[in-house]
Amino acid sequence: MKFKDYYAVLGVERDAKPEDIKKAYRKLAHKYHPDVSKLADAEDKFKELAEAYETLKDPEKRAAYDQLGSHRPGQEFEPPPHWADQFDSAGMGFENIDLADILAGLHRGRTGGRAGGRSRGPAMPIPGEDYETSAQITLEDAFHGREIDLDLVMPELDEQGMTRRSTRHFRVRIPKGAADGQRLRLSGKGAPGFNGGRPGDLYVNLVLARHPLFRVVGSDLYLDLPLAPSEAVLGATVVVPTMEGQVELKVPPNTRAGNTLRLTGKGMPRAGGAGDLYAVVQIAVPKASTDAERELYQKLAEVSEFKPRAHFS
Repeated sequence: MKFKDYYAVLGVERDAKPEDIKKAYRKLAHKYHPDVSKLADAEDKFKELAEAYETLKDPEKRAAYDQLGSHRPGQEFEPPPHWADQFDSAGMGFENIDLADILAGLHRGRTGGRAGGRSRGPAMPIPGEDYETSAQITLEDAFHGREIDLDLVMPELDEQGMTRRSTRHFRVRIPKGAADGQRLRLSGKGAPGFNGGRPGDLYVNLVLARHPLFRVVGSDLYLDLPLAPSEAVLGATVVVPTMEGQVELKVPPNTRAGNTLRLTGKGMPRAGGAGDLYAVVQIAVPKASTDAERELYQKLAEVSEFKPRAHFS
């Protein structure tokens, strides 16, 4: 019997997880499917892939295959005696038997039957390939939750079975509170399947565009709040923007640059409520453009006991 390296056929390691084996098969099956590939050996390669996957996806068949050890592809070898007993083949040689036929008859051998030749059942359904793309959204889209239009150029098969690229239109629902980097799944919007397989999915990675006023940190928003020196020292009530319109914010006396003032519940929507909006204080220094203004600053400097660099000494 000639050895076949099914792991090498699928391009995976011998300790590969079932999900890795499935992923590798799906990728290669799409590449070599006779309805898609124009390679001369595509059909043979596709059958080889299907044979390898049929063995390695089944835990019992894979365990039996692994007991054979590792040999060179095409090398003649003799399975160990204990392995032959699994197939009700005592007293029979393996020199003219195909490895795939033996493994295909594993379950039939358990029930007392023996495969006399390779069974060729219906073509195996192949799920469609998943597609992935990115979509830029605004902070307003993420805050309110909106539908956006997405036009994607995607490969598809024409009536002659040739691959061509066409533009497909999608409406994508952005959930309230969507975050930068969030991944949305559009079920069944990927590539069509083969032989009755289900279509793949479309995954949309959200990219949050930079906002001119707000910065997003988790479900909270941050806003730079410029204050005049008099507002910071004396306190004031100022109007600030939020994602839902303008609100009044009370600034306490002697507010320092870098202080944060919180507006509870004015951040991004989240489960059970909303984040907060933090106004980060900045002191805006005005220009003393008139003689009267300069005179007032001079009087303030003369009467003030404030020493901003007292900690230097």
